Amino acid sequence: MSATGRGAPAQSATADREIVISRVISAPRELVFEAFTEVRHLSRWWGPEGFTTTTRAFEFRVGGEWDFVMHGPDGTDYQEWISWTEITPPERIALLHGESRGDPDAFTSILTLTPDGAATRIEMRTVFPTKELRDEAVEKYHATEGAQQTLSNLAAYVTETVRKGAEG
Repeated sequence: MSATGRGAPAQSATADREIVISRVISAPRELVFEAFTEVRHLSRWWGPEGFTTTTRAFEFRVGGEWDFVMHGPDGTDYQEWISWTEITPPERIALLHGESRGDPDAFTSILTLTPDGAATRIEMRTVFPTKELRDEAVEKYHATEGAQQTLSNLAAYVTETVRKGAEG
């Protein structure tokens, strides 16, 4: 017996292909949003713990691309590509993320930034083309932990920026 249609949220159609994480960051929403807009910011916090990023090209605009390589702590390089599909400052960023333009396994992510007092709640909703690709990302590449670590790095970066601003 199917439970569809009985008050299930609209997201249920993609729930088996999603990873959703959120975090409250002690910084204003505008600053958290700005951390995504310039490569000088992104290169300081993007990626899981121990990863670094080398950018080949970056243009933050709808239809713009970020072509970069993530360097894992074990020396493995991961070719990455992002195209921004929606930018609504300072509340929403949507993107397509794959290994390169035209990647059939590329996934979408929607980042929503909501004020939470003086802080910002960020939610990252990632939807994969198939359940199998989501499962592979979670099991083989530890995508959930990696996304949580990435948001932790973002939080540390913008919190430090706020602290330095208060001192200056």
